[in-house]
Amino acid sequence: MLSVLHRNVFAIVLAVLVVQSIPPAMARTRPRLAAFDRDYSSALATADRFLHAWQTQDAESGILLLSDRARQRTEETRVHDFFFAERGGSFEIGRGRKLAVGRYEFPVALFASDAARTRDASRPKTVSLIVVKVGHDDWAVDQLP
Repeated sequence: MLSVLHRNVFAIVLAVLVVQSIPPAMARTRPRLAAFDRDYSSALATADRFLHAWQTQDAESGILLLSDRARQRTEETRVHDFFFAERGGSFEIGRGRKLAVGRYEFPVALFASDAARTRDASRPKTVSLIVVKVGHDDWAVDQLP
């Protein structure tokens, strides 16, 4: 009986030593978090402010968030139609992607308000929002959705 007990204790000690000798690289670790991208968060904040201006029909604030290039290439009536076509709409910004240094693209879903929604317009309008760096810490929307 004593020899069976010794074998069990020996097996347990051996198992503990084997587990302790596993290199840390083989041990399960948490995945590394991606490095914080200050430019991405600034571009996302600009996209959010621009879409909030659309949601609240604040054309003045929205126009200030457009790049000079976007203002020059977009007709005034199109800007007006974008900001005032629907009242009380909502939006959803998807995960953006970096197109180049200082240039990000965000997928956006624009939802019509319940009052403006019709049978044909029950789905959101999906658009891309391009946000570019225009100064040291300044960002702007480079194309009207």
